[in-house]
Amino acid sequence: MTTNKALSLMTDDAILLEAGQRLARQRVDMQLTQAALAEQAGVSKRTVERIEAGESAQFSSLIRILRVLGLLSGLDAFLPETGPRPMDMLRLQGKTRQRASSPRKTVEGVREEPLWRWGDEPDDPSQPAR
Repeated sequence: MTTNKALSLMTDDAILLEAGQRLARQRVDMQLTQAALAEQAGVSKRTVERIEAGESAQFSSLIRILRVLGLLSGLDAFLPETGPRPMDMLRLQGKTRQRASSPRKTVEGVREEPLWRWGDEPDDPSQPAR
């Protein structure tokens, strides 16, 4: 059996051949002929022959064959479902606004001056602002 590290070093053709050989072993272990597998999967016998020989085939044909061989659950390991990334999860928490918006620009593109500024408060509340 080939390890994950060895698979990453193999060519595409070698990986197809390895996958085909594994499917053929599973088929034989289940005592199915290529013709019986093809009939149950709803594909042609030639498609089964091509896959087992390491030739390319449609992904839908492979799914049908995996289903008949009882290997479809291995698709989760092959293509795991992705969830939100940790940073996305942090961004989704607390969807309430944390800051106020800055003053909007006027039509001419110049910002309107606020009516007051920090530090403009009078020291004596009875005195008007400077």
